[in-house]
Amino acid sequence: MKQNKSPTAARPARVRPIRVQTHEVRIIGGQWKRTRLAVADHPGLRPTPDRVRETLFNWLGQDLSGWRCIDAFAGTGALGFEAASRGAKAVSLVEQDTALVLQLKRVQTQLQAVAIDIVRGDGVAALRHLDANSMDAVFLDPPFDSTLFEVALQAAGRVVAPDGFVYLEAPTQWRDPQLASAGLQVYRHLKAGAVHAHLLRRWPRDTA
Repeated sequence: MKQNKSPTAARPARVRPIRVQTHEVRIIGGQWKRTRLAVADHPGLRPTPDRVRETLFNWLGQDLSGWRCIDAFAGTGALGFEAASRGAKAVSLVEQDTALVLQLKRVQTQLQAVAIDIVRGDGVAALRHLDANSMDAVFLDPPFDSTLFEVALQAAGRVVAPDGFVYLEAPTQWRDPQLASAGLQVYRHLKAGAVHAHLLRRWPRDTA
């Protein structure tokens, strides 16, 4: 006698392999313009949006020839690679996470980016080890849930050249009174979604 199979007697579920999703960031301008770089999923990793990066480098100018830059919380390295693409002569990418450092080195190899120096370490400590007034641009994009903003700004205010710039990406807007102890003031500000992008400069008294 033929037995009817119960509808609940389903076949064993097929186990699908876990796929690590990747995203991309796009270099906006310079020699690597339109180059797309893969970005692996990583907890807390938040690449600077293309629109914000485009605005930032419109503020800074399209040609950064000869600039010395440091991206103290590099993550994907998008800010530092963008600066190198536009002619910066020396760009230091500082990142603590080993997996992200390896990805940065893969991108460096892909682009043959000779101006890039990748350092595994603490971004604030790296800033503190630099000479005063030695950087034309300092990029600060700490994790939004961190307490590093104050100390990073203090360190950046010391190392940025009198005519240089500090870029700050944060979850809230920073104003001049909050920046005064670091010797910085707001030069430009943009809000895009949850991101507040600030371009900061030294107080005029530091240029005297």
